[in-house]
Amino acid sequence: MHWFVEVLRKYAVFSGRARRKEYWCFALFYLVLYLISGVIDLVLGSIWRPGEAEIGVLALLLGIALFLPSLAVAVRRLHDTDRSGWWVLIAFIPIVGVIVLLVFLILDGTRGENRYGPDPKASATW
Repeated sequence: MHWFVEVLRKYAVFSGRARRKEYWCFALFYLVLYLISGVIDLVLGSIWRPGEAEIGVLALLLGIALFLPSLAVAVRRLHDTDRSGWWVLIAFIPIVGVIVLLVFLILDGTRGENRYGPDPKASATW
């Protein structure tokens, strides 16, 4: 929960670095919230059907609200591996792009300071 709130405090901060723990704890908590909102959408019947798609209204609102922090923490995670945040766009390449981005997000960050800032593990209290 701490890491989720920490990412929300840095709502649209694209500079700096994010540890693996920060990114993956945020992603896990986001997934749990998304699943809970999906269940609530099913129970309440708040499903929007544009064309043939079905979108839960609460899940859609959650996705919109957390889009910027999700993008920002992914960019900061890439910075931790000494890569430009623009690498997040590789996800638009079908299948291969998502796999490459996933590998980048899983890799350990560079030790010590890099061009994006100091090592977040060096000053970590968690």
